[in-house]
Amino acid sequence: MLVSELNKLSEEKLISLIELDSKVFYFIKNPSEDTQIAAIKEDSNILKQIDLNNLSESSILRIIRIIPTEDILKHIKNPSEKVQLEAVKHQSDSIRHIKKPSEKVKLEAVKHKGYSIQYIKNPSEQVQLEAVSRAGYAIKYIKNPSEKIQLAAIKQNVFSIQFIENPSEKVQLEVIKQNIRLFTYIVNPSDKVKRILLQEDNFILEPSPNSLEYIENI
Repeated sequence: MLVSELNKLSEEKLISLIELDSKVFYFIKNPSEDTQIAAIKEDSNILKQIDLNNLSESSILRIIRIIPTEDILKHIKNPSEKVQLEAVKHQSDSIRHIKKPSEKVKLEAVKHKGYSIQYIKNPSEQVQLEAVSRAGYAIKYIKNPSEKIQLAAIKQNVFSIQFIENPSEKVQLEVIKQNIRLFTYIVNPSDKVKRILLQEDNFILEPSPNSLEYIENI
């Protein structure tokens, strides 16, 4: 079929041809948004040939559901909040490509993957809490977490204590309550924690800087 004849076909027929062979798209002049979406669905590489900034919001949302959202956000200058939300919903790490995400977008990202907080600058306490409540280890990406955040992380995964530099006494107590052997991750145990450890009858552990030999003088 000649290119001139191809461009005389209806949108419906063009889409049918693209479904048979995606390369047909490269010969279509001024393809409609539906035609572009149909082509991307068949071959995600066609995304490189499309100016996403000229597409409607509804079309972009449809595309996000088809291909990796990270690739999409790279090519959109000012994605709407609705587009941002849909993007992080499908691929939370894509928040790294959003310059100034709203609080709502940040929360949506960490809600789907707590570790996404590593791509968020100065996250609010609410975002931090949501992140560690989903993944305790996410606390390693939070600078100077409050006691509230520390406790939430410990309750989600007690082993996240290894990423908390200066756990409060309350946090320390929660840790040894769940697993007394994890006191080795507490660099400066409080006097109360030391007393609890020394009173533990069945406390057996290999010698270490934080072992009983080290804390016997309280």
